[in-house]
Order: sequence, then structure tokens, then C-alpha cells
Amino acid sequence: MRMRTLPLLMLPALLLGACTQTQAEVERAQVREAGVQEKLAKELAGLVPGKPTTCINQFPQKQSAGYGATILYRVNKGLVYRSDTAGGCEGIARGDILVTRTPSGQLCRGDIAQTFDQVARFPTGSCSFGEFVPYRKP
Repeated sequence: MRMRTLPLLMLPALLLGACTQTQAEVERAQVREAGVQEKLAKELAGLVPGKPTTCINQFPQKQSAGYGATILYRVNKGLVYRSDTAGGCEGIARGDILVTRTPSGQLCRGDIAQTFDQVARFPTGSCSFGEFVPYRKP
């Protein structure tokens, strides 16, 4: 009976090992993240961060773009809001649609957004907004 118990006790360790990333996978993820951060830095180049705010008006219509777990809302050439999310909405970087539901007409820290595939319209992720940091031309 003891011999049958031992393999069952080893199962969690084996499953944990199967979920561990290889060094090559870790390196690829680091390269991808560095590329995302480089693109984000280009988007914010020449703009100066201001005091974070908990909410922004949802209207007038803003253009959103994703950079990893960060979402940028471009109001105009001189104003961009940055929200660092908890992750889960990275699909908007590849073209997924970002959907927010808010009765107040504002997007606020802690609000949950969902992403949907443009073609199939199935949900691909969700995230909660962080604070909104305005970036303006000096």
C-alpha cells in the first residue's frame, strides 16, 4: 500500500515541474517585454507625466492602444492618459476590442474592462484599470 501512495504524493511535484518555464521561454518573454516597453517609451516620448487621477471622462471618444499590461488613451496629440492594469487585456495590442461598461460616463481605477476578438466576438480577457496618469506636451 505504501508504494501506491508514494507515486500519488509525487504527482503535485511532477505537475508543478511541468508548469515551470524553460530558460529559453523566460528569455523569449523578456525579449518580448523589452520590445513592448520600447514601443511604450516611443509613444510617450516628448510628453511629461502629470499627477495621477482616479477617473477620466469616457467622452469625447479616445483612441486606446495596448502595450503589455499598460493601456494608453490618446485624447489628442498633446494629451495621453496611461493606465497600468493588473494584466489580462494584452489582446488589444493585437487588435482585440476593448469594452468598458460604466454608468457614470467615466473610466475609473478599479473598473473592469473586457477584450473581445474582432472577428469571432468571443471574449479574450479582462483587466482592471489602475490610476490614470496624464502625459502632456511640455
